[in-house]
Amino acid sequence: MFSKSQSKEAQVSKGQGKDIAVSKAQMGESKSVPSNPAKEMRFTSSSEKDPSSATFDEVTKSTRGVNTMSYVVRRKIQKIKLVVEYNKSGIPHGKAAIEMQSYSGILARTRVLLVDKKWTQLPKDLKEHIWEAVQIAYVVREGGKKMVLSSAAKKWKDFKSTLTRQFILPFANEKEKLKEPPQLYNFIEKSQWDAFVASRLSLDFEAVHFEQSQRREKYEYTHRLSRKGYVGLEDQLEETMPDEEIDRSLLWKKAREDKQGNIPDPQVIEKAKLIDDLKKKSPRARCFDLGFGNP
Repeated sequence: MFSKSQSKEAQVSKGQGKDIAVSKAQMGESKSVPSNPAKEMRFTSSSEKDPSSATFDEVTKSTRGVNTMSYVVRRKIQKIKLVVEYNKSGIPHGKAAIEMQSYSGILARTRVLLVDKKWTQLPKDLKEHIWEAVQIAYVVREGGKKMVLSSAAKKWKDFKSTLTRQFILPFANEKEKLKEPPQLYNFIEKSQWDAFVASRLSLDFEAVHFEQSQRREKYEYTHRLSRKGYVGLEDQLEETMPDEEIDRSLLWKKAREDKQGNIPDPQVIEKAKLIDDLKKKSPRARCFDLGFGNP
């Protein structure tokens, strides 16, 4: 199931000019929303000789509006693919991996209709379309399809959650403000928006939303990682703490520290102290404390 902009993209197949048309359709670019990417890529001379092993430096710029990652489209036109690196656990990491995840999110929210369905209920050919688009832009390890589509699924779900929390529920009693899609996301067609709003204001969704809110309130040990996640944190610690063993307990504690290296939550402090005490004991005594047998 595709929107009008998506069906136009499917008709374009050859020619650099046509590829640019594809980029505008898939990114949802228009004159009403400025296409000003947050980052641009500066390629090294080696990438011209071997595009498949391209490297890049990121030049950060201030941006307003939605990031369309138009630089990825420019690279696709030039047939330059970034190589995604993997850590020792086989998990994608590094700049190219982070960029690829962001790109899969943009593909998901611009190519998948805004419907009140689960990712598993969407057409398989639509997911295949997203995977093929990622493959054109990045060199992904064999078996990486599942990871890419899982990332796209999460980004699509998060996008719907953002629309619900920021643009629908606050105006539940001001229906006039819900007649048009947010200007920030100008690729959303009005028919899709109307149906999505109706689903989010239904009694069924209200019950689900309340249940999820109650469940979220019971979560005691919230991390502070933002977008970098545990993989990014592990990369960071390997650089700043090269002589330290980066195990799960250290990652858990560091994920809950603030920028000054302090843990502001008393409950987390108590749990971190328990972790430190357990690590000081022998493996045998540790098992006993955890209820796995006699020391």
